[in-house]
Amino acid sequence: MTNLSTNDAWKKIIEKYDIVNKIKKEGQFRILSKQIKEFREPRLMSKWDSSESLPKVLKKNKINILPDSRSSYILSDFQLYESFPNSTEQNAKMQKVQVPDFETIDINHITTESNAINLLVLTNILDDFLEVNNNVQTFSGRMGTGEFNFRVNTYSGKQELFVKNAQCEIDAGFENKESVVILEAKNIVYPDFHIRQLYYPYRLWKKRINKPIRLVFSVYSNKIYRLFEYEFESLKDYSSIKLVKEKKYSLEDTNITREDLLEVYHKTEVKTDDNMNFSNVPFIQADTFERIISLLEQLHENSMTTEEVADLMQFRERQSDYYFNAGKYLGLFEKVKDYNTGSMVMKLTKLGEEVFNLNYKDRQLKLVNLILEHKIFHELFIKVYKTRKLPPKELIEQKMRLYNVCNEPQINRRAGSVLSWLKWIFHLPRI
Repeated sequence: MTNLSTNDAWKKIIEKYDIVNKIKKEGQFRILSKQIKEFREPRLMSKWDSSESLPKVLKKNKINILPDSRSSYILSDFQLYESFPNSTEQNAKMQKVQVPDFETIDINHITTESNAINLLVLTNILDDFLEVNNNVQTFSGRMGTGEFNFRVNTYSGKQELFVKNAQCEIDAGFENKESVVILEAKNIVYPDFHIRQLYYPYRLWKKRINKPIRLVFSVYSNKIYRLFEYEFESLKDYSSIKLVKEKKYSLEDTNITREDLLEVYHKTEVKTDDNMNFSNVPFIQADTFERIISLLEQLHENSMTTEEVADLMQFRERQSDYYFNAGKYLGLFEKVKDYNTGSMVMKLTKLGEEVFNLNYKDRQLKLVNLILEHKIFHELFIKVYKTRKLPPKELIEQKMRLYNVCNEPQINRRAGSVLSWLKWIFHLPRI
């Protein structure tokens, strides 16, 4: 086994076994764990919770991977991920919850999925979401799936697969008087999730119990829970997943008004025009502002290398740099040398620590303030505020050229990030 990157290891595996051609001819390719292990540890080569983290070579060839036993996997042009609804383009109802007054609960440090699940239960969020009281946790952890067959969508149609005792991991399982609940929990914001995380546990428990099964995905970040309930319209169809409902719960006051935003605008002094000839920070190329906040929360716990951030956040390494630079653009992140390892690591600046420790409302408004210190955002903000319409991308691109924020080939792509940040700002009063 070598020290190859995941992407380079998959390149060599694909070449050695002629996988692309075999998938084209036969529809799929079955590979053993020991064959993967020749190049890299299988667990590092086969599990990506978000499609963003798929190795470049797999994404390029539209190849994805599913375990079909404890020691083998199927490679094909599977479509395995389900997108979360865009939080800035919909208005799921928000409900503030009362946090129990326990000394051992600190809502500023809900840093693990297990802690987030504990608080989900203690605050009765889960009961409220399911509209059933007394949900009792009865199982969790790694389990064998047993045997089952199913259909799954591919880019070229559908395929039939058979699974025999593959491994699945369940974050938490509950039972109430009406149903059994399988819960998948994340403390990091991703754009999508691997359907296998719900489907394999669902098939496992469907054979064991008589009660209906409810499937819940919980995302906790920025002191807000987003809960999603899913169902499979057909038991034997992996791709028949359907969103049933969504709801948001806050641990603190989230009441931000348009007047609050306007007050921040009037109090914010423009500090930079982002001219690339004078700026030491690249102009933004990070579309999802919630993921910058998510990275802020993770860096509060530990400084991390680019590779560690990529692994935790399910980024490719280039994306790690995009999101680091976005945080640096706002004065939140910096890179320093770790003298124990000699590596450069990302960490929070003093300002980043201060922002992390603010309550929800003050944190969001401070982030708006840091965005509006940049001339292009300051000017676009007031235009959006007055017209109640987001600017056309062409106008954003004109402003970017005017202020010389990046090279011409980068303008179109980075204008999308500007638009996304404006959407985040003006979504705050609607939360």
